[in-house]
Amino acid sequence: MVNFRRYISSVAVLASGFFLAQSTVSTVLYSPAYDNQKSSLNLPSPIATMVEKTILSPKELVDINVNTMMTDPVLKNATWGFVVYDPKTKKVVSSYNENTPLVPASTTKLLTTETAMNLLSENYRWNTQLEYSGSIDENGVLNGNLYIVGSGDPSLGTNKAGAWSYKDIVSDFIGGLSREGIKKVNGDIIIQTALFKGNIAKLPENVVWLENNNYYLPAGSTREINPANEKLIIKKGTNFSTDKKFFYVSPYNNQMVYADKYEGDGVLTTKLPDAPAFLANSFRTTLVKSGIAVTGKVTPKMTDANPESRKLVSAYKSPTLGDIIFYTNQHSDNGLAEALLKTVGFQRLGDQTTESGRKVVTEHLKSEGFDMIGLNYMDGSGLSRSNNVTPIAQAKFLTSLMDEKYYKTYLNSLPVGGQSGTLKRMFNGLGNGQVFAKTGTLNKVKTLAGYMKTNTGKTLVFSLMVNNYAGSVDMVKKRMEKILEPALDL
Repeated sequence: MVNFRRYISSVAVLASGFFLAQSTVSTVLYSPAYDNQKSSLNLPSPIATMVEKTILSPKELVDINVNTMMTDPVLKNATWGFVVYDPKTKKVVSSYNENTPLVPASTTKLLTTETAMNLLSENYRWNTQLEYSGSIDENGVLNGNLYIVGSGDPSLGTNKAGAWSYKDIVSDFIGGLSREGIKKVNGDIIIQTALFKGNIAKLPENVVWLENNNYYLPAGSTREINPANEKLIIKKGTNFSTDKKFFYVSPYNNQMVYADKYEGDGVLTTKLPDAPAFLANSFRTTLVKSGIAVTGKVTPKMTDANPESRKLVSAYKSPTLGDIIFYTNQHSDNGLAEALLKTVGFQRLGDQTTESGRKVVTEHLKSEGFDMIGLNYMDGSGLSRSNNVTPIAQAKFLTSLMDEKYYKTYLNSLPVGGQSGTLKRMFNGLGNGQVFAKTGTLNKVKTLAGYMKTNTGKTLVFSLMVNNYAGSVDMVKKRMEKILEPALDL
């Protein structure tokens, strides 16, 4: 707990000398009327602020703001923790409950994206290839199969991070067939995606389904999910169809998807297949429309004990991992984060499942000296309320990254206060362009962790996590800004 006795009296004396009625002591001393201020902060007057800055150091102002928030009506019954850490001295500048495990929400993505960048390198790319087997006769007829070979590209067809659309990829594939002289396919289009076998799995426990009026399915399939148990029910007054009550947001397509049926067996079928299948079916449809007949069908083949000899026709490369991580952190993209988790699991353990991904991430964190006390890493995106981490662990983790060769790319992936991503509407005054941090938002959870460039040229690291607050998200955001703004003068 912060000790204020040594400087409160001097503040009170000087403040009363300036303007008795506007004493800045109200910033420190608690007033019962403060409890009734539910809509806005009790911000000090410009004169009071000037008095504070004249007498108190930036550190003391940070400490006072933290102390004030302990009695703030929005935060006084919340569980929250805060730390500002100096990466040069390796010392805590200011803190409150810094060792308390808290729900981090989407600041979990800090761990997921860094692990992927560390293990795979920022220039890593996923390949999606078109190949064919058999032979091409003098009439341009392929007597064999076409193969679409996927590698788990999480951005496939999404236009995210500069990824191509399905239409663009299909056009490129058709151009490849034209170069090979193929005018008809006497065979099937086979989807070779053994990597995706791990997508049929249970989602992490306690995943938040309803946030900001959207339902999230971060990754995987709907197998073994009971919509009734998960309360996937459309509320009255929405514009959605009343006869199709179960739906989710596809991780591959940014649109609502209705369920075709729900039979009560825990399986929810939808109109949109997984990304490789969607690509393959779009490819077949376009081929037929272009006059290239395909006699066979689109069919998946997870494993192939006796693979056919095949020739490469075309290869689509995804955006770099650095680009995808930039998009993930800027937009707090849950689907991409979960895909990155599965990718590191496959690359290290040969199994693209959430469980393997969790194991790889936690082992990586241990090897990097992460403070594992209080850590519970359940998913890659932060949607699970079972995730836990301490503010000091986050701060020390972010500090350790400053010596990594990919630090600049990692730092640039974070939203910038007042300027970009999920921080564009915060720090529009003080802190604009100086706060680089990942945000996190769940119902009654608001978090922020990252770096700040101070007015004196320092780089400081911070973590601020609030659980179970009262009031609105905007009210919490204002209080977070008030706690952090004096640190800009450190």
